[in-house]
Amino acid sequence: MPRLTTLDIRQMKEKGDPIAMVTAYDATFAHLLDQAGADMLLVGDSLGMVVQGHDSTLPVTMDHIVYHCQAVCRGSSRAMVVGDLPFMSYQISVERALENAGRLMASGGCGAVKLEGGERSAPAVRAMVEAGIPVVGHIGLTPQSVNALGGFRVQGKGEEAARRLVDDAKRLEDAGAFAVVLETIPAPVAEMVTAAVQIPTIGIGAGVHCDGQVLVCYDMLGLFDEMTPRFVKRYEELGARTRAAVKSYVDEVKARTFPSDEYSYR
Repeated sequence: MPRLTTLDIRQMKEKGDPIAMVTAYDATFAHLLDQAGADMLLVGDSLGMVVQGHDSTLPVTMDHIVYHCQAVCRGSSRAMVVGDLPFMSYQISVERALENAGRLMASGGCGAVKLEGGERSAPAVRAMVEAGIPVVGHIGLTPQSVNALGGFRVQGKGEEAARRLVDDAKRLEDAGAFAVVLETIPAPVAEMVTAAVQIPTIGIGAGVHCDGQVLVCYDMLGLFDEMTPRFVKRYEELGARTRAAVKSYVDEVKARTFPSDEYSYR
């Protein structure tokens, strides 16, 4: 089956078919998530926290994202792979943004790029789209701006803040983005944004009225305990199960019961 395209994703909104996006950072997870039916795999700069062990996404570089995009593309075959443009890879100038987006497509192998910001990012989005690069926008809580926002806080509270989010989504749509992520905003505001634009909205902590949803795979599988946002549903507790499995292995090694004859060559 060929990979999903921007046309497929937009048609899902038109048909009322919810879009399922999950983050992925390596070939093994990408293969599993792809087989499970994920429509989009986001190689997110969240890898800075869940893979690299930082307390924010800011230390992630273009080299990191390119490397992980390559792995995710090798491990998947159906889902559209979206590469995150990391901190300061697109904010300096439209030219720098275009160069780095092109690198993610050409070297990373992804089918689209994502960047944070509404109106301020619209010129970069327009340049990318004109160059043939599909773009996903990202508004609301934008983790790369966490210091300016005063932490990981709900965005879009109040009439004026909600209006700005609607305007930002429209600016991204006008610039050519084919979808937009809405992060950590009140559900009624996300519903307003979704109704105001023709492109799909993909929510994370933004309620059920978005056209799709995205979660960090390490969060939904119970593999990351350092920070669990209120909106995360843990579908499994693989962290606890992994610890138990490894403890069993360690205990057997210490007791010299592994490997047994069953696992030894004769």
